[in-house]
Amino acid sequence: MMDNISGIKKIMNVVITGMAAFMLAGCTVAKSSSGDGTKQDKDSVKIGVNMELSGAAAGYGNAQKQGIQLAVSEINKKGGIDVNGRKKKIKLIMRDNKTAISTSASVAAQLATKEKVAAIVGPATTNAGTAEIPNITKAKVPSVSPSATDPNYTLQKNGKVQPFVFRACYQNNFQGGSAAKFVMNNIKAKRVAVYTDNSSDYGNGLAKAFKKTYKGKIVDSQTFSEGDKDFNAVLTSFKAKKVDAIYVPGYYTEVGLIIKQARQIGIKAPIVGSDGMADPKLVQIAGAKNASKIYYTTPFSTQVAAKDPTASKFMRDFKNRYHEEAPTFSALAYDAVYMIKEAIENEKSDDSAKITKGLEQIKDFTGVTGKITVDKDHNPEKPIAVEELINGKVGKTFKIE
Repeated sequence: MMDNISGIKKIMNVVITGMAAFMLAGCTVAKSSSGDGTKQDKDSVKIGVNMELSGAAAGYGNAQKQGIQLAVSEINKKGGIDVNGRKKKIKLIMRDNKTAISTSASVAAQLATKEKVAAIVGPATTNAGTAEIPNITKAKVPSVSPSATDPNYTLQKNGKVQPFVFRACYQNNFQGGSAAKFVMNNIKAKRVAVYTDNSSDYGNGLAKAFKKTYKGKIVDSQTFSEGDKDFNAVLTSFKAKKVDAIYVPGYYTEVGLIIKQARQIGIKAPIVGSDGMADPKLVQIAGAKNASKIYYTTPFSTQVAAKDPTASKFMRDFKNRYHEEAPTFSALAYDAVYMIKEAIENEKSDDSAKITKGLEQIKDFTGVTGKITVDKDHNPEKPIAVEELINGKVGKTFKIE
């Protein structure tokens, strides 16, 4: 669902440059998922978690941690994963990558080669996920990211699929295009301003996809960066241009302030965004009274989920365990664990290379975020929705075809 918080520290650019050659070489070590991978003992299956539990993306990472732990607890209470007729409990090994690509790479190496996990859940962000690819590829250990949305995340430089990289969320091209369709068909906005978080590939990718699909007039296109606090000058210019809607692809930290300041200067037009807004902190920042006519694309709608037996059970169990409503990122991470379970049971093996094959072949898997089929590029084919906020609460939910 989301990309990297890439504006965290400019010094990381040095790390990226230094790792680039290593990544390119490492990503081509294994050309297929055939052959032996890591082995598990007779009583348990080790699943690693490489997650942003601190740093700029900790809000997303900790929500995903909750979904992972709930899934593992449920599976273990039922005896564990059925591995060719033998029930084996999940042993969860969780590590914090600190929202840093260098740490993510070292965490992946530790999980894959020292701990010898069968599979990894995470990271949450695209760049942290990309950093782990050389190490998981060399070890033939698959990874399922709940929320890395950059279109190129699962692909090598030559366009071929990364053999051990999967995700439980849809990619930015689909999400940005769906937002454009919603703005045209539901809001019927003919004049739109685009206000993009340009400090990450997440915001830029969504904006590009939106502009490609939207058929009305884009009257203005401006950018902001992670950590910005004052958006009044740009918003005032949008107001003068009498926009029908504003598309703001970014994270809740900045989008919450944009909503608050837009409403304070009298902008009443709908504000539309992406799944980076799908966090309760958005309303805390914006203020409930300002959070009306706010829309965002999401893979997990609580209203849609309430009508689905699998999703509604997840929502009840989550609330009983954590005493709060289940956020989108917890649902995606929960599905990621169950995708790994599905792959193990279908292949009747917890060898990591065999699990990879099982993930490739997932079809019509019933997740809490909808039916999931993994395509040739290791992306899930699944439904998307748009939620509307009214006074800070979810009002209507729209399905986007």
